[in-house]
Amino acid sequence: MVGRLNGKVAFVTGAARGQGRAHCVRLAEEGADIIAIDIAGPMPGGHPRPATPEQLEETRQLIEKTGRRAVVGRADVRDFDALKAVVDEGVDRFGRLDIVVANAGTMSGGRMWELTEEQWNICIDVNLNGVWKTVKATVPHMIAAGNGGSIILTSSAAGYRGYPRSGGYGAAKHGLVGLCRTLAVEVARYNIRVNTIHPNGVRTAMGRAPDPEVLRATGIDDYEIWLFDQVTATALPEGMQEPEDVAATVAYLASDEARFTTGTSLQIGAGNQLM
Repeated sequence: MVGRLNGKVAFVTGAARGQGRAHCVRLAEEGADIIAIDIAGPMPGGHPRPATPEQLEETRQLIEKTGRRAVVGRADVRDFDALKAVVDEGVDRFGRLDIVVANAGTMSGGRMWELTEEQWNICIDVNLNGVWKTVKATVPHMIAAGNGGSIILTSSAAGYRGYPRSGGYGAAKHGLVGLCRTLAVEVARYNIRVNTIHPNGVRTAMGRAPDPEVLRATGIDDYEIWLFDQVTATALPEGMQEPEDVAATVAYLASDEARFTTGTSLQIGAGNQLM
């Protein structure tokens, strides 16, 4: 079958499950070979439901089931050397790099002035610094290949509006927009495009909202629950997306169909920006 990405190679972070896994599978179905990483283990101060090595291995199997090749490794996006080692291994094997999907992320909640330094730092380190390290490890390979390409950064609706109790997360996701715009003008001469995507609610382990009673037990009051409902509201009646819905947008941005799209912040939150 001829796919939109036949002969291309994609690198995806946060690939063990959820959106990252969906991106790996969709890009492979479109014809790309995949290089993929995930920390696949606990992250102190990060999300309480971490991915596992078994889930990362399942992602590998799903990629290979499409008939495409995979280089998959455990690496923390905060660790540049480990990240670069997997990228280099994949490029050595496949000979090129065309697509980068900087998807890895974590969330740590609390009122801005009550966050611990660990909670603040992990959101900035994973969600913003980890994306910069991903760029640093991959862009030289894309330039060297001379084929142009597409870099897709996973931001959030929290990257264009304020989510309560998400200060570090929101700051990082807003920061990705600035990173994207600067990188887009820097790599344009190489015909490399850079865009951010901004989903709202996605049905994943990280995106699953806790029970309101559990939230109240942590000190969240009714006003904060009401406020969160307001800022996450959608215009379309079916607001919660599946990871595969986001992956469809990633596949489009990775393809030549989006060859004139760069430096944009693509809002795919079911009309959240209208509310």
